[in-house]
Formats: sequence, structure tokens, C-alpha cells
Amino acid sequence: MKSFNLLSACLLAIAHFSCSSAPEVVRRGPAADWPHYGNDPGSSRYSPLEEVMPANVEHLEIAWTFQTGDISRGDSEWKGQRVRTRSSFQATPLLIDGTLYLVTPINRVVALDPETGRQRWAFDPVIDRIGDYGDGFACRGLASWLNREAQADAPCRRRLYVATQDARLISVDAARGDVCKDFGTAGEVRLDEGIHIVNKGEYHMTSAPAVVGDVVVVGSAINDNGRIEMPAGRVRGYHVRTGKLLWAWDPIVSDANVQTGAANAWGPLSSDPERDLVFIPTTSPSPDFYGGFRPGNNQFANSVVALRASTGQLAWSFQVVHHDLWDYDVASGPSLFNLKRNGADVPALVLATKMGHLFFLHRETGQPLHPVEERPVPQHPVAGEWLSPTQPFPAATGPLAANKLRPEDAFGITPWDRKACRERIASLRNDGIFTPPSLRGSLNYPGNIGGSNWGGVAVDPARGLVLVNQTNLPFEVKLIPRDQAETDRKQNPGYEYGAQRGTPYVMRRRALTSPLDLPCSPPPWGTLAAVDVHTGKIRWQEPLGTVRDLAPVPLPFKWGTPTMGGPIVTASGLTFISATLDNYLRAFDTTSGKELWKGRLPAGSLATPMTYRVREGGRQFIVIAAGGHAKAPSQQGDFLVAFALP
Repeated sequence: MKSFNLLSACLLAIAHFSCSSAPEVVRRGPAADWPHYGNDPGSSRYSPLEEVMPANVEHLEIAWTFQTGDISRGDSEWKGQRVRTRSSFQATPLLIDGTLYLVTPINRVVALDPETGRQRWAFDPVIDRIGDYGDGFACRGLASWLNREAQADAPCRRRLYVATQDARLISVDAARGDVCKDFGTAGEVRLDEGIHIVNKGEYHMTSAPAVVGDVVVVGSAINDNGRIEMPAGRVRGYHVRTGKLLWAWDPIVSDANVQTGAANAWGPLSSDPERDLVFIPTTSPSPDFYGGFRPGNNQFANSVVALRASTGQLAWSFQVVHHDLWDYDVASGPSLFNLKRNGADVPALVLATKMGHLFFLHRETGQPLHPVEERPVPQHPVAGEWLSPTQPFPAATGPLAANKLRPEDAFGITPWDRKACRERIASLRNDGIFTPPSLRGSLNYPGNIGGSNWGGVAVDPARGLVLVNQTNLPFEVKLIPRDQAETDRKQNPGYEYGAQRGTPYVMRRRALTSPLDLPCSPPPWGTLAAVDVHTGKIRWQEPLGTVRDLAPVPLPFKWGTPTMGGPIVTASGLTFISATLDNYLRAFDTTSGKELWKGRLPAGSLATPMTYRVREGGRQFIVIAAGGHAKAPSQQGDFLVAFALP
């Protein structure tokens, strides 16, 4: 009997270690919120949490899933009218004081129990769903403000701010989900008052506001390529409690010789409250692909602009594209960090661009911390156009996205496919990056989606690394004389056309793909990279994503995919990112770039994740929105998915 008991004990021990391979998790450390869109005001997207680490990340599993119910597939009705706008669930939630707050594509604000995913309350602003909302229904996040002078149970002590598709800024009580009626008129401010709007929906909001001190700052999303004088891309600051307009800053410099609009800030903002600075990422002026009526560099367009948050006064600006003709918006605010030089902390920021360029600047002056060179770029535009002879290039950091594509570089999975791409590339004007739009048709590489887009970057201060994802997807752009546009449209189905009213040309574009609908550029079509903040050098760069959910059969080829969304980093040495056209959230070793884990999602996720621990001794959760994109070949959904260790 004794030997039997000993054998049984051994078998039980073997079974225990083989079936329970997850290492013991030591839950330690204080609670860690995610109180801002980028975790901190400066959008570092860095978390001090260490429970999930390279040694145990493979054991992450889904802890809970919440469905918002808010999907628009372009085939529904609202108040008796057809809703043609599709939705993109791109939100990054906030975790504040034990509650998880998210916003849906139609601007509903939802409060959840962060450890179970159960709904606590929901607020519906009931947006107008009829209008041309650009790239679809989307809202990436919220902002919040705490009235420290109010009693703990006072109404609206903690406020949430949502900027809606139909151009309202609304203040919501974070505890109850009611509007804060002392803000503006009955809890909201109209953001389109005084804005000249021609087409309903062309002026809207897609990103989170920024709260700096007692000021809530908001930009705007303005549709591309409509006409010369689109709505002004004015940035405004409102009092957090009353909604009173405190200041407005216009990126378009008044000049009788310049006719344009936009240069707006549709992407996420970032700020430095201690220095009273808010950083504004501005876009191209209107229209995107012909600038003959806006000669010159268009000074504050395509720039990162530092404003005094309390007054709106200009502190400094740095332009990354002169006289943009490529839709190379600055799509996200910079990420802030301190750079060590000669033993002292230098206040720094890093800015990623659609061109695959990474700029390191002094936070107080805007001066480059790593060298930037003005280099000659292609000339000879269409008649009536003006071109900058040079463009700024970061000298320390090589291009993170490919910017040259020769006919002999053409990709195809069959000789026939590759031949078609080679001929298409050869037919286009192709002088490298910043090739101007032409009547012949020009190759834009990177294309207008990036490089980097609104996901921005993440900064690991301990390891001195910037994590940044890129898209490598070429586009073809052609200017069509206006009197030929209707015929051209009939002969070329499948292209996107931009009216560019008031100019001599209509714009035509699409991604440069093969007859099998694969990019004509060689893979990887999406990457994740780490860049050393001290030197600007690329430490590693790896393909990001597979064609698993794009191919007719599930092929796991690691060719990368175009990306939308961004990374976060944790103190344990992990980088979490989804952002691809396959349905996965991934974890990479921040130091080496090795992919350590991927978790399957119920839909595509072109969003940025976040992470938190609600209480000391509680679990660390990693949360991601999985809802696809209105214009991307990814599966739509309405899922918020939380992962944690068992």
C-alpha cells in the first residue's frame, strides 16, 4: 500500500506540473490607472505594470468581453433615412478611480466594471447619423477633469468630455452618466458655430479632447479634397466647468494671396501641464493634392504646434512637410519624455509622420535634438502649382517606411501578377518620396495612410526606446483636368475621386495593387520598430501582422499588413499592439523585437490597447477594442476584449 501511495503521489505531481504549466503569478504593486488617452498627458503610452512579463505572457487569456451594440454597416435607417456611413471602433478606454470608461463609434459613453466588464451606466448623445463623416463613424477616446475642491459625492466632481461626430463638446458626470448642465448650454457646446459648412458632416470630431489645467482643448476633423476653402481648422480652448470659449487659434495665416482651409487637428492631442503647453498635430491645407491657390510653405500646416494651454498663444512650431501635396497629415500628437544629455534631463518629444520619418525635438523650443536636414526633392509640378525646393529629413534615423519602388522591385505571387505590377509602376511618374501629383499619374510611397498614422508611438523611458508601427503601401495619384473627370470616372471604377472644387483638377487615387489585390511593393507591408532615443538609430524592425484574415484560405505568412492604431509598452519589457488587418493582439519583447504571444480577437482591431490594475493585489488587464475599420478589409465588430493571466 505504501508503494502504491508513493506511485500515486508521483503521478499526481507529474500531472500537476504538465497540466498546470502557467507559472505562479505574484500580484504585487499598487493600483495603476490609465487616466488619459495616452495614459499620461504627454502620451507616452507607458505603464509601470510588471505582472505580465516576457516569462508568462504566453499564458494570457480572455478574462471578459463586452459588446457595445454600436455597429454601422452602411445599410441601416435612422429617422426614416438611409445611414450610409460605416463605423470604426477605434477607442482606447480610460481607467479612472475604479471605473473603465469607453466611447463607441456613435459617441455613446459607457462605464464598465473593469474587472468583470459589466456595464454600470451609459450616456447617449444621440448624434445626427446623416452626413458625410469622412472615413466613417469613429471616436478614439475621452478626456476627464477632476474638481478637487468639490466634495467626494458632489455631482460632476469628475467630468468626462466627448467630442461628437455632429460637432458638439459634451460634459458628462463620470459617476452617474448624466450631462453636467452647468457646461455650455444644458451640458454641451456647439463646435460648428461660426464655421462655414457647405456639406453636412464635413466638419466633425473623431479624437479625444485634451484637458490641461482648467482648459479643455479640442481640434476638428475636416473632410479631405472637397474644395479650396474648406472650413478653418481652428483649435479652441474652453473652460472645463462653464464651457466658456477662452481662446481660438487658427493654423491658416491670413493672406490675401492664399486661398485655403483645413490644416486642422483631427488626431489625438498631447500636453505638458507643468509647462502650460498643448501640442497640436496639424494636417495638410485644402485641397490636399493641388496647392496652386496656397503658394508658400503654408507655415503652420503639417506641423507640430505648441500653444500655451491657458491662452492659446503660440509658443513654437515645427513643420515636417512644406506645402503638402501628398495628404501627409501629422496624424497624432507627439509623445513626451526626458532625454539624458551630459547628466541632465532635457525635456524632449518624439513625433512620427506618415512619411516614415521620426523627429526628436526640444519640448520648450521645438529645436531638433537629433539633426534634421533640408534636402532637395523632386520638382516640375503641373501648371499653376508651387513646390518647395526642399523638405526636412531626420538625419539620425533612417526612413522607417519604404520610400522607393522601382519596376524591378515589383512584387507578385505569380509571374503574371508581378508583371502587371511592374508595368503599372513603370507607367507612373516615380522620382522617389515627394514626387508631386501629375497628369501622367504619380507614385506616392509611402501613401497617404502612412508610414505612421493616428496611433502615434510609445516610449519606454527605462530602456530608452521609441516603439513605432509603420505601413508600407504605395498609392497612385493622378490629376484629371476637370472637363475630363466625368469620363475618367466612368472608365475607371474602383478609384477614389476628390472633387477639389475651385481648382483645375479632380484628384484620382487608389492603393497600388496587383490583379490579385496584393500590394505591388514587396513585403513587409507593415512593421514594428524600436528606435534608440539617445542616438536616433533603429535598434530593430520586424514585420507586423499576417495575411491570415485577408486571404481566401487562412495563410499565416508573416508579410505584415497595413496598420492603423498604435503600441503601448510596460515596465516588464513588453510591447502590446494590434493595429493590423488580421484579428490578433500581439506582445513583443521590447528589447529584442521577438514576438512572444498573440491572442485571437473576435473581429479586426485597428485600435490602440491600454492596461491597468484596479487595486493592489488585483490582476493586470490588457484591453483592446475589436471592431474593424469602415474602409479597411477587416472584420467589423463591437467588442471590447480584456486579457489577463489565469
